[in-house]
Amino acid sequence: MVLAVALGLMLLGSSRVGPHLAGRAAQPEGRPSDFQGRQRFVLWLAEGCGAGRIPFTPGTMGSVVGLAWTLVLVAPRSAWWYGLGLMAGLALSVALCAAAERLLGARDPGSVVLDEIAALPLCFAGWVGYSLWRTGQMPAFDGLVSGRGWLLLLAGYAAFRAFDIWKPWPIRQSQALPGGWGVTVDDVLAAVCANIIWLPCLGLGWFETR
Repeated sequence: MVLAVALGLMLLGSSRVGPHLAGRAAQPEGRPSDFQGRQRFVLWLAEGCGAGRIPFTPGTMGSVVGLAWTLVLVAPRSAWWYGLGLMAGLALSVALCAAAERLLGARDPGSVVLDEIAALPLCFAGWVGYSLWRTGQMPAFDGLVSGRGWLLLLAGYAAFRAFDIWKPWPIRQSQALPGGWGVTVDDVLAAVCANIIWLPCLGLGWFETR
């Protein structure tokens, strides 16, 4: 269901006309004619494959795609896949969000949501880490999509959005970092802070580590 909703958001956003590229950056002199097409592809990726073009609460829409990315990383039950996928996503976010800022001529444009998508799997690091500590294995995929798993999934999502919007110290201050670092690191810190939700979940015995 999450994957279907995320796909629907990406298709809906992609059907909308993208934002105009800033000034002469759209077609630098002497570049090949397909240069603008490559720029628009980079921008489309930075906008969460279109999800960020949805005109209302783009960060929230992008975070839904981030939930889908989380499930993709968790499904194989491989700690290596989860860790490497998380790091690769964050590295791409830094690079592509910086490029999107240059193309749009704006600081941290609202339509750029790859940072939310890339950071959201980190919200579940506490859940993953607890399972690895207790059993030596990644938690089961259905631990997030069945039974109380839906509550865990929604709790991680809600906590991330709360910290991303509220931006307590040092999340807000991290936005001063240059380029894509400032766009991405605040979401990374919001995701790290969101892991506090796993403490009460652990006390309630909601962790499923089979």
